[in-house]
Amino acid sequence: MVLGLAVSRPIVVGVAVIVLILLLLGVYYFYVRAPTAPTTTPTPTTSPPLVKRAEQIIVGVTDKVTDLDPANAYDFFTWEVLSNVMEGLVKYEPGTLNIIPGLAERWEVSGDGRVWTFYLRSNLKFADGTPLTARDVVRSIERVMKINGDPAWLVTEFVDKVEAKDDRTVVFYLKNPVGYFLAVLATPPYFPVHPSYKPDAVDSDQTAGGAGPYRIARFIRDVEIILEENPYYYGPKPETKRVVIRFYRDATGLRLALERGEIDIAWRTLLPQDVEVFRKTPGYKVIEVPGTFIRYVVLNTKMPPFDNKVVRQAIAAVLDRSDIINRAIFGSGTPLYSLIPIGMMGHLDVFKDRYGDKNIELARNLLRQAGYSETNKLKIELWYTPTHYGDTEIYIATVIKEQLEATGLISVELKSAEWATYVQFIREGRLGIYLLGWYPDYLDPDNYMYPFLHSKANKWAGSGYANTEMDRILEEAQITVDMSKREKLYEQAQKILAEDVPYIPLFQGKLYIVVREGVTGIKPSPTMLFFYSTVYKEVKA
Repeated sequence: MVLGLAVSRPIVVGVAVIVLILLLLGVYYFYVRAPTAPTTTPTPTTSPPLVKRAEQIIVGVTDKVTDLDPANAYDFFTWEVLSNVMEGLVKYEPGTLNIIPGLAERWEVSGDGRVWTFYLRSNLKFADGTPLTARDVVRSIERVMKINGDPAWLVTEFVDKVEAKDDRTVVFYLKNPVGYFLAVLATPPYFPVHPSYKPDAVDSDQTAGGAGPYRIARFIRDVEIILEENPYYYGPKPETKRVVIRFYRDATGLRLALERGEIDIAWRTLLPQDVEVFRKTPGYKVIEVPGTFIRYVVLNTKMPPFDNKVVRQAIAAVLDRSDIINRAIFGSGTPLYSLIPIGMMGHLDVFKDRYGDKNIELARNLLRQAGYSETNKLKIELWYTPTHYGDTEIYIATVIKEQLEATGLISVELKSAEWATYVQFIREGRLGIYLLGWYPDYLDPDNYMYPFLHSKANKWAGSGYANTEMDRILEEAQITVDMSKREKLYEQAQKILAEDVPYIPLFQGKLYIVVREGVTGIKPSPTMLFFYSTVYKEVKA
């Protein structure tokens, strides 16, 4: 036998026992003692709720439509509607002051700045599919000039003539070079209207519209207007197919409609205190609209006793703007002492420099100079419109009444009329002293001076104001290229304004949009116009 391979039997048995023990220990360790992985119940994964775009958004306003006709419409809200159902050769990019191509894809300007040539996009159509050509643009603008309604000056004061060279080329020949002509061109009087509009008369309830992103599906005056996506619009489709605008009698009705979920958006105008409540309430969002809208008093210089400049000066002296802002509109404004807004080129506090605030002694002296006394008081009717500028309007009128009567020489009776009637009274020159507001056509000092103070442009305001020196200054300012010289001209004009007092500036206001949860896409614009095509609402699928 070979040495080392021989093993005794007891040893073999012992080794076998040891191996078996080790095997049993291994089994015990791995299958009995080994820690098992903790048993966990999978956390159920909750998928985010499915959402979709609503096909309709409802906007509530206390405003009213005047004329669905750009030949005569000259109020902020109607321009907003027209800007959604019509479009001009150029337009504002939503949320900005950038002017971009509209119906025209490009344009050229002559070296002297007096000839502007626009080239239309191909295959343009009105909202019913009728082809839109350069001749429709010319027809519509000449129609504005012929009807000569309130906004006609935006054409007649700038344009000598307009012609169609062919189906896609429109040429404007200006009376003088105007550096901001594109801003003027972006206003509704330049929008082409459907051929069904009356050729030489105002067509107030015409719903044919123009060539904007929406078309009018239904219009019930003072109740609602329904806009639907225009299938023939050349540009991007609106984010929401249908926009319903509902008209409410007052701010209380508008607030309740928002709270009850009857509307998605409340716009022009909730009470300032209601805006603050919504700001703090979950489920709503308050959006501040940048802008430069102003409020003021108009005095009819053709109607006694306001045809007396001394009377107008006395009224200017007694007004206390801060008191009006704090008591009537709950602080949502800034005192304004000129028609040109604060921060804009040329602005001067001319009324503050000349009259101050609440200068009752000066007002009394001027009234006595005009022949009035405690026993022979100046009796006036102060007019306002109750909802167009929001429910606070009666508060503004009431505070002004109290301030005027504090002189002891003035007696005031408050009068009101709904917006359409109010505008008609103003056009007819039937009101002597009344409240108005201004939302700019284009953001330039010219738009806060020329339409108010030039004798050929201010018939819409009913002031009857005419001053040949003022006309000369404003005409020169329009064509002056040097900004420093232009600024000096507007400073001269403002000083004459404070002397003649056909208007008394009150305050520069603020605007707010309140929306329900899920509404998005609103792009507040410095123009203060609300472009509906970018807005949409997300709802659960």
